[in-house]
Amino acid sequence: MNPSTFKDDALLLLTAAIWGLAFVAQRAGMEHIQPFTYNGVRFALGSLSLLPLILLLRNRSRRRIGAESTTGKENSTREGRGAKVWLYGLLSGSVLFTAASLQQVGIVYTTAGKAGFITGMYVVLVPLSGLLWRQKAGWSRWVGAGLAVAGLYFLSITRGFTIAKGDLLVLLSALFWTAHVQLIGWFSPKTNSLVLASIQFGVCSLFSLAVAAGTETVVLEGILRAAVPILYGGLCSVGIAYTLQVVVQKTAHPAHAAVILSLEGAFAVLGGWLILGEMLSLRGLIGCALMLGGMIVSQTSLLRNPASVSPGTPQP
Repeated sequence: MNPSTFKDDALLLLTAAIWGLAFVAQRAGMEHIQPFTYNGVRFALGSLSLLPLILLLRNRSRRRIGAESTTGKENSTREGRGAKVWLYGLLSGSVLFTAASLQQVGIVYTTAGKAGFITGMYVVLVPLSGLLWRQKAGWSRWVGAGLAVAGLYFLSITRGFTIAKGDLLVLLSALFWTAHVQLIGWFSPKTNSLVLASIQFGVCSLFSLAVAAGTETVVLEGILRAAVPILYGGLCSVGIAYTLQVVVQKTAHPAHAAVILSLEGAFAVLGGWLILGEMLSLRGLIGCALMLGGMIVSQTSLLRNPASVSPGTPQP
């Protein structure tokens, strides 16, 4: 294997592991504070954690271009982009808030492993959502979707054809994660992706804290007790993992990236078992295997057409 490819794949695997273990942090955090408080604080940390990298890259860009080369037209263009990034950040942040809220409330009633795999449905749903814009899905997308749905049945649907409250909320969040991925795919090429990410995380934080102020009892002691899960969710899952994804996917093979990042559900199950003592039944394990297979199969078309890779976004 090419050393560069090995390095990219290893960093992507680390990213998937960080995101997968974030579900464990989210579950652990709920023992001390309530969902909207947790999301409000961790997304604030996530937004702030990107600022040093944004400033570093901006300073490098300014030194390269040189202050003397900036024309009035270039200043006007920058102002226009600045206005757009705030609008894009507000829109994507609003959808992110909905997705993250449904997921965080749902995880109170389900396990970290199940939440990880159900959230991963967005990997299958994103390419299928392209049908709304008359994009062809291809056989691999449909086979992958079929496997994922079958896996969801084994994982979450009981023999009485009912679904647990937590699993349903996380499944609904997967729909909004899908919409969020599409929005980021449209907005990112039009503006600075890191600035967009920081703004949307900030918007999500403000909305979450506003809801928390009206519906939850926010206690400093609870936040301090949940400090480790909050720091992991905000700094590691959002700041570190997102930065790794942005850096690595500039050179990584799209098919490798999509498949490796799909493994976050497997890491969520592993982390839930090792850290929280969560156990899945044989039926649940079969469901996880089918869902993982569906996620991987749905991305096989990238091996033939790397340019068709779906835009991605972190699952904080």
